[in-house]
Formats: sequence, C-alpha cells, structure tokens
Amino acid sequence: MSPADGAGTRPLVEIARLAKSYRRGDQVVPVLSDISLSIAEGEFLALMGPSGSGKSTLLNLVAGIDKPDSGSLRVGGEDITRLSEAELADWRAAHVGFIFQFYNLMPVLDAFENVELPLLLTSLSRRERRERVRMALSLVGLADRMDHRPNELSGGQQQRVAIARAIITDPTLVVADEPTGDLDRKSAAEILGLLRRLNEDLGKTIVMVTHDWHAVESARRVVHLEKGELVDGDGGRPPGA
Repeated sequence: MSPADGAGTRPLVEIARLAKSYRRGDQVVPVLSDISLSIAEGEFLALMGPSGSGKSTLLNLVAGIDKPDSGSLRVGGEDITRLSEAELADWRAAHVGFIFQFYNLMPVLDAFENVELPLLLTSLSRRERRERVRMALSLVGLADRMDHRPNELSGGQQQRVAIARAIITDPTLVVADEPTGDLDRKSAAEILGLLRRLNEDLGKTIVMVTHDWHAVESARRVVHLEKGELVDGDGGRPPGA
C-alpha cells in the first residue's frame, strides 16, 4: 500500500463499446449499450443514475463479477473479457477489493477473522497475515475492536471492517456498491472520509455506485447513466451540491 499524490494520467480501466443484456424467460432485456469509458490510475469515480440505469451492472463488469455480451474491458492492460471463469476468479482475488452496502461479513467470525479471509488464499505465513490484518484494522480505526463479531459492532464499524477486508490484499482497484446506503449520516460521512484517505493517501483507484449527492462530493469525477447509456461526465451535479 503505497501513497500517491493523486490520480495518474495512465488509464487503469479502458472500456470500449461495451454491451450487456439479460434473458428474462424468452425476452432479452438490454441493460448497457455501447459504453465507452476510461478510468485513470488513482481516480475516485462515482457512477450515478436512477434504479435500472445499469450502474451496478457496469460496476460488476469492471470488477470481473460478470461478463459483457460484447465490447472490450481492459484493467491494467489485460482484457478481462477473454479470461475463463477460473482465470477471472484468480484475477479478482489478486486485483479487486469489494465494498458492499450490507457489508457481507461472516457473522460467526470476529473482525480480525473477517479481514483475514482473503489472505487465506495466499502463500503468506500466519505471522505475515496477522501483521497485515492488524495494519488494515488500524488504518480504519478499529484496532481495539478486532475481537468483536459483527453483531457487536455498529453499522459504521461493520463497514470499516468491510473496507479493511477490501484493501487487505493491496488490490489494484476498489469497487464500492452503495457503501453508505445503509448508514446514518454521521457514519456515512466517516466512511466517505475513509474512502477519500484510501484514494488520496494510498493512491487507490475507487469506483463507487451511489444515489447520494453527499457521497458524490467525495469523488473526483462523476459519470451518469440513463437507461444503460452514458449521459454525461459530471453527473449533472446541481449548483451548490
């Protein structure tokens, strides 16, 4: 985890002519159409749009959770649309950190064990894993809560654990799907401040889906989607927002 002065000029994510649809019975439902977008290294990008606009689908494609029907999607120079399912799983484990609205923590594990989970797939020794976990939990301000289970933590604290888990493997890309959607305003502000630190101090590239204009203020750039198409590059931010 190395600091960075800001977003670089080199593109980390390059999307060209991307399209995605889903089958509902005999009907094909288009979700994304002809999406072209570049995201620079060290950028903090927000994806906005009404429900059904395709923003979460685009996030899942960028993260390698799903595959497009057509088009190319390069992350770090590699076209991930050409990877097999097994290769894609390995690629996600090595390059992507996930932050979800509802935390997705294992209820029977404490904070330390939840954060350690991604490291169990690596060749790190137990000592090395413990050092990394302690560092990550300290970074998110939970060094004194590492032995607490999720039901013993507030929503904001659970999301901090989820963020520590997302960055524990030092991923190339951090994707966040409505990371403040289940939090009160104070906790949401704390989480957004933490995401800004990850971006500004550690140089993490962050792509975040959100409906919240307060969350958008933390991003460096906003992309707005309407009915599966890119509408503009600033999200139509209202004056004074």
